[in-house]
Amino acid sequence: MIGDLHCHTRMSDGALGVDDLILYAKRSGLDFVAVTDHDTMAGVRRAEQLGRRFGIGVIGGAEFSAWDSARQRKAHLLCLLPKRPDRLEGTFRRTLDGRDRAMRESMKKVMRFFPVTEEHILRHAQGAAAVYSVHIMAALRDLGYTESLYGDLYRELLGGPDGSCFVRQEYPDVHEIAGLIRSAGGICILAHPSSYNSIDLMQELAENGEIDGVERYHPRVKKKDIPAIDGVIERYQLIPTGGTDFHGGNTGHPNPLGTCLTTQEPLERLFRLSKSRS
Repeated sequence: MIGDLHCHTRMSDGALGVDDLILYAKRSGLDFVAVTDHDTMAGVRRAEQLGRRFGIGVIGGAEFSAWDSARQRKAHLLCLLPKRPDRLEGTFRRTLDGRDRAMRESMKKVMRFFPVTEEHILRHAQGAAAVYSVHIMAALRDLGYTESLYGDLYRELLGGPDGSCFVRQEYPDVHEIAGLIRSAGGICILAHPSSYNSIDLMQELAENGEIDGVERYHPRVKKKDIPAIDGVIERYQLIPTGGTDFHGGNTGHPNPLGTCLTTQEPLERLFRLSKSRS
């Protein structure tokens, strides 16, 4: 029994629609796939229906964008199997509205430098809960200004505070989000601790009992971080999950479904913990 517990669709910034994600998860030999779009669960119900049709287990969830104020950097938390997802909707909406406003401001700045149209960018964002930087970059790629969605041009325009078209977005506090996930009856997993240098945050969240697991197996985990990650998982008896962080072609780090896996024992622990919160 294996699962890929971190996958995105076109509901956020993934390349595949929900239907294709579930189909290819099944064809990849997975027993379970988690649909964890950024700050939305809009695709989960459809995914669950398709999972029953194709014979693959679907784990509903979302990836929360949050802010670690102590270290002044972003952090991501996976919420899996929330029993009361309605409690998440207000935070989802605020984050998505903030993202959409910021990205539309960025889009207008980009349009001053390039002859790309708003309509063209929004075609790439069709079906998504908000506009994302990948939609802007996809339109620029269509026009021949870049061959990579997250290459030099992305870094020049949108890749952080130094980007000429970057507009900062506010994110909710990471501790607030951890508490929200628990109040919704969900399983709280610290996503890709290497990606945002969240090793110290991981230790803090684990000490405070704010997380249930850590995404131990991820395509961009840094070797130097593995001893610390494994140490925290063992010390606090956390669930070690694995996920590809699948975006299809909408990424600078392409990885097929199932590149990083959650195996049977962690899956069983996940389901037992979820049942205990019902």
